[in-house]
Amino acid sequence: MQKLLAYPLTLLYLIFFGLCLLLFHPIQWICLNVFGYNAHRWSVALLNLCLLRCTHILGTTYSFKNPYDIPTDRPLIIVLNHQSMHDIPPVIWFMRKHHPKFVSKKELGKGIPSVSYNLRHGGSVLIDRKDSKQALSQIANLGKYIETTRHSAVIFPEGTRSRNGEPKKFQPMGLKILMKHAPSALIVPISINNSWKMLKYGKFPYGIGNHITFDVHEPRINSGNLDELVTMAEKSIKEGIIHNS
Repeated sequence: MQKLLAYPLTLLYLIFFGLCLLLFHPIQWICLNVFGYNAHRWSVALLNLCLLRCTHILGTTYSFKNPYDIPTDRPLIIVLNHQSMHDIPPVIWFMRKHHPKFVSKKELGKGIPSVSYNLRHGGSVLIDRKDSKQALSQIANLGKYIETTRHSAVIFPEGTRSRNGEPKKFQPMGLKILMKHAPSALIVPISINNSWKMLKYGKFPYGIGNHITFDVHEPRINSGNLDELVTMAEKSIKEGIIHNS
């Protein structure tokens, strides 16, 4: 019965989702080219709030738990497990004051209204997962960028999303490159739960009635011991993941 109900709700959701992307594409262009960076980043934040609200059509709710007073005057490296594309709008919205920038696959840099424009012009980097030299070079550039601007980099070290919520082993190289090139950054691990359930039926229909949670763990200073920091981040994130039977 739940899956049957998911079909019309998914169609309605996709209509509003698409309208948001189409509406905010010219808004982003105007904000960036007429008013500059700060106007553009707020347009991106509001876009992602709208995308988050669209998922309420599917009965999706969110909790973002951050008990820490994370400073805004130093760079952050935000490290998360990855379960679906629905991981991203809440991170952009709830961490908006930290100017989150993403390590994203190059395929997302073309053809998607609003999303592709922001990835190309908002400070994120696009990597070719088949070209490790290019990917690591771009990640290094992002590290240097956040070290200079005091913005934040968002990285999913698992590489690909978990389709059942069970965490995958970290691929640590990209995270290490970020930490090496942004030595003053705080490492902020975040555990995501239940986002994978949005795609439990596949790409259509979406899962309905899910409560997606984000739990921010204690930020750590970059001590320079990269292996230790990666291990710490992975341990914190995995301890916050609900294992599914």
